[in-house]
Amino acid sequence: MASLKDLRNRIASVKATQKITKAMQMVAAAKLRRAQDAAEAARPYSERMAAVLGNIAGAMDDGEAPALMAGTGKDDTHLLVLFTSDRGLCGGFNAQIVRLFREHVRRLDAAGKTVKIVTVGKKGHDMIRRDLSNRIVERVEFQDSRNVGFANAEQVAETVLARFEKGDYDVATIFFSEFVNVITQKPTAQQVIPASVPAVDGAGAADAKAGGALYEYEPEPEAILEDILPRNVKVQIFRALLENAASEQGARMSAMDNATRNAGDMINKLSISYNRQRQAQITTELIEIIAGAEAL
Repeated sequence: MASLKDLRNRIASVKATQKITKAMQMVAAAKLRRAQDAAEAARPYSERMAAVLGNIAGAMDDGEAPALMAGTGKDDTHLLVLFTSDRGLCGGFNAQIVRLFREHVRRLDAAGKTVKIVTVGKKGHDMIRRDLSNRIVERVEFQDSRNVGFANAEQVAETVLARFEKGDYDVATIFFSEFVNVITQKPTAQQVIPASVPAVDGAGAADAKAGGALYEYEPEPEAILEDILPRNVKVQIFRALLENAASEQGARMSAMDNATRNAGDMINKLSISYNRQRQAQITTELIEIIAGAEAL
């Protein structure tokens, strides 16, 4: 059984930990609002970008589409870009993304595909390097991972596009966590190369959700796509970074709130144990004093 001194030290240690988790919860809550606003603001832009691609693709003649839209004509080599955080203490945020990522790798392996991996974030790299290190072709790190900007998305996109131009892979898929709310973050896999575009009819009109309008393009749709497709890759990656940033803060806020509550419960249990042991020690001392007095 622990001594009274050990229990006092343990209670003091848990109280110090509780102060840290409470502070981290408050910091995450302060950062969450800004990250959530940025993620929600990026969604309409990325969705509209896909709608524009659908309109332009529908207006094209039978000419050959750019490679970023048509692909290489093969489906043999896949590049998987894993987005995770650089820091821990955010619950199951990273584990959920990596779980979806591993399931996708297993499906590709079962289909006989070649898998190449680019990691963005220290935690994801650390979690997969033991069994998938031979497939990691590049590790992207940001100088300031706390402030995500479009420059970070361009850095990742340039890596992805450069490898595609060299013929290093056929299909590129990004893995990130879509922010739903503070409690829920949805692991998501999104194909960015070849670009996924909404279905269009034969006249080149997008579906009703995308507006259903007919457009005339100048210059030709092929020339527009050559410029807009790389930008679409950057936009989708930027959205993934923003969604990840919001999801990370939401997960950290929930995890630190749970840790603070658990620390409080542990303090209560330790305090009860301390009081009981102290009371038993006082009772024992009183019995010894009374017994000694009677023996005189």
